[in-house]
Amino acid sequence: MTEKFFRSIFLVVVAVFVAMLVLIMGVLYEYFSYIQINHLKTETELCASAVEAKGLEYLSSLSNGDYRITWISDDGAVLFDNKAQVEQMENHLEREEITEAITDGEGQSIRYSDTLMERQLYFAQKLSDGTVIRVSSSQIALWSLVLSMLQPILIVMIIAVALSLYLAYRISKRIVQPLNELDLDNPSAENVYEELTPLINRITSQQKLLNAQKDELKQKQEEFNTATNSMNEGIILLNKTGAVLSINQSATKILGISTYCIGKDLLLFNNTFEIQEILRIAETGEHAEKIIQMNGRHYQFSAGPILSDTDVSAIALIIFDITEMERAEEARREFTANVSHELKTPLQVISGSAELLASGMVRNEDVAKFSSKIHTEAMRMITLVEDIIKLSHLDEGAEDMKYQSVDLYALAETTVRDLKPVADASDITIHLTGEKAELWGIPQLLSGILYNLCDNAIKYNREGGTISLDITQTPQTITLNVSDTGIGIPEDALPRIFERFYRVDKSRSKSVGGTGLGLSIVKHSVLLHNGEIEIQSKIGEGTVITILFPKQSPKSTEILDAVSSQSI
Repeated sequence: MTEKFFRSIFLVVVAVFVAMLVLIMGVLYEYFSYIQINHLKTETELCASAVEAKGLEYLSSLSNGDYRITWISDDGAVLFDNKAQVEQMENHLEREEITEAITDGEGQSIRYSDTLMERQLYFAQKLSDGTVIRVSSSQIALWSLVLSMLQPILIVMIIAVALSLYLAYRISKRIVQPLNELDLDNPSAENVYEELTPLINRITSQQKLLNAQKDELKQKQEEFNTATNSMNEGIILLNKTGAVLSINQSATKILGISTYCIGKDLLLFNNTFEIQEILRIAETGEHAEKIIQMNGRHYQFSAGPILSDTDVSAIALIIFDITEMERAEEARREFTANVSHELKTPLQVISGSAELLASGMVRNEDVAKFSSKIHTEAMRMITLVEDIIKLSHLDEGAEDMKYQSVDLYALAETTVRDLKPVADASDITIHLTGEKAELWGIPQLLSGILYNLCDNAIKYNREGGTISLDITQTPQTITLNVSDTGIGIPEDALPRIFERFYRVDKSRSKSVGGTGLGLSIVKHSVLLHNGEIEIQSKIGEGTVITILFPKQSPKSTEILDAVSSQSI
């Protein structure tokens, strides 16, 4: 803008200077022409007086000076001319100055002379005998006047141009300075030109509108960031060229990048082939999904195009962690296979024994033995089915079971009493210590927890071993501790003992009649009471299982979420 002001001011000053120069030269030209005419008139009057006195003798004595003197008769014939041959000159009666002089006594004119081939000033005066004396001189040409004044003109022009440059620079700078120093954040507080008041008012209103929109966008951005950053799913917004517009914390953790990637191409930070492929598909306007394994976990990448009319303006990339879903699906497949396997063995025994009995191939004294075997396997199947039904019931939240105040110590006494004959048969001693401890729970499930833990402690104990049950409490929690002196569990098997059908010693489990579902039922029952379970074991020394129950009733929604998220 300063340059435009400078150029405009400079051109105006130069234009004004040129116009003034032209005007002055025109005035000077007119002035010098006027002076020349008056001087020519005086010369004519002097010459006329001399001719009146001496006649042609005077004219002949004149030298060829700056003036042209012509003597013309009353009929227009040229009697004398000091610049040209009289014989070659035409009649001058029709010349303007001659006609005026004959009529009025004197006359003047300015015209181009065919004889002298230049512009001339003419002044004529009538003599007493009727003849006319005419004196003429060359008119000063404008360019001659300019050339004669060239030096002062150039000096003035240089001074004027330099002064105009300086003034244009200073004025343009002063004009633009208030605009350059204008505070756009608070333009109304500035002392600027009155002519800019409408502009300042418009800027002020626009500034208020922009600030309001900025605050609104900032609030929406904060809300969006708060919502997305609290999500477990990764969310990335990309423009149509693949540059990151927005990314939440989950996405940065999954991809192992930082928010520094905003504004840059995502593939610069993670160029996994599968990600490239789904982004290329999304760029064509189609939805794309891909399951990708990263850092030992499974993620589902879903890329959806965001369309503006029919063109793709952006891409939304959402990342779901489906590791637990995959594990649950794998566990379900494994559970189905285990159930099939567990049912297949007793069914084969029952089928084989029944077939032998039906065909009469069994001796009479062995019929009772085969019948007992069929009964044993049938009971094993019934126990297995009952345990599966219990697990399914627990998976669904056991909604038909009622919570009530339960004394855990009293339930433990009942369990010890019921299992004492079984423990005595194996020469195992059960000790119960603690105090009355009431919690809000489901009696059937709490009894099942105690029974399964004690039953396992008996089955996997050594002959002459012991089992200790201890119940303690605090104002908020109740702790159940079950320890035994049994065979123990290998350290690498501890994370899996609560899985369905998992057995540390399969041969021993079958011999003692276990289904492999007891500890799974225990875990689900503990979760339904919002409790926590821990296990410690050493080979040959025994096992300690600790369960921590809250005294207050857990919320049903929390129970269902805990059970469904940890089901195996």
